[in-house]
Amino acid sequence: MLHFREELEELQSKLLEMGGLVEAAIHNSVLALVDRDEDKAKEVMWNEALVNQKEIEIDELATRMLALFQPMARDLRFITAVIKINNDLERMGDLAVNITERALTLMREPAVKPLIDIPRIADLAESMVHRALDAFAKHDADMARDVLLADDAVDRLRDAVYDELLSFMQEERSTINRAVSLMFIAQNLERIADHSTNIAEDVLFAVKGIDVRHHAETGE
Repeated sequence: MLHFREELEELQSKLLEMGGLVEAAIHNSVLALVDRDEDKAKEVMWNEALVNQKEIEIDELATRMLALFQPMARDLRFITAVIKINNDLERMGDLAVNITERALTLMREPAVKPLIDIPRIADLAESMVHRALDAFAKHDADMARDVLLADDAVDRLRDAVYDELLSFMQEERSTINRAVSLMFIAQNLERIADHSTNIAEDVLFAVKGIDVRHHAETGE
């Protein structure tokens, strides 16, 4: 049983390490956009291989633990949540790469407009990722619920960015390609926030044994 507990701790440690890599990728992808920083973009691209490697390691360890120890109740929920969170983190890493690819294109073009709302979306999304992972590390259900409540603010900001960029495209057709890239970036940041809510939901499942997908939280 001691060996099982040690492996649970290793599994959590590996997932949090992967979370740190993904947080850095998201942050650097936005810095690459805002500061037109090609070095930050390269960091994100290099980081992707590490994220993918971690995903495989975590999946293999979790699968082996399920087969060897056949855990029950809370331990089973925890390992199941790790597998799902691992997938969400890998997807976030991919989204950071998507943002970076658009940033590399945009940094070679004149700016459509000062970047204000997109960095705000990024700040909210990054905060959601960090708090979701913190909730996982601390087994904190209340913190996980706070992450779920933050998602609407991201959606509102994304909609505001869309409306503003559509106005730019209608007024000046030469901005269309650049504006579409910015809309794509806003969408990817919103999807990162969505993955953060997935993680928060998985934390609630692991800690409380409740399923809050589709706002169906019932019981404790």
